[in-house]
Amino acid sequence: MLTLSQALYDQIVAHARADHPDEACGVVAGPAGTDRPERFIPMLNAARSPTFYEFDSSDLLKLYRDMDDRDEEPVIIYHSHTATEAYPSRTDISYANEPGAHYVLVSTADTDDAGPFQFRSFRIVGGVITEEDVKVVQAY
Repeated sequence: MLTLSQALYDQIVAHARADHPDEACGVVAGPAGTDRPERFIPMLNAARSPTFYEFDSSDLLKLYRDMDDRDEEPVIIYHSHTATEAYPSRTDISYANEPGAHYVLVSTADTDDAGPFQFRSFRIVGGVITEEDVKVVQAY
């Protein structure tokens, strides 16, 4: 199960909405070994595409060096889908190289008549997708 604060949830959704119609992407880092998301890090979608996201390689290198310096790891790796449901695509699966991370997808398309977005979390390990529950709390 992914547990995250209401503030982080709101920041991820706001980033997805702000970058629409392009896909948004980013990371939420947390103390290494805790599985607790704490630091919201929105990234630039280097592809600037409504159907594809890509982290800029130099930005990603800086991010990983910064997380190493802070003894953090990527707890959540998120991006948005602008025209499809919040479910990992084949490309998303091929990019999933952090087996300990929660992969959050936010759909800014109304694909299920449940409202203006979907917020879902997955574990992706070795190409296998497992959806997990999301628990939003006021504070840890």
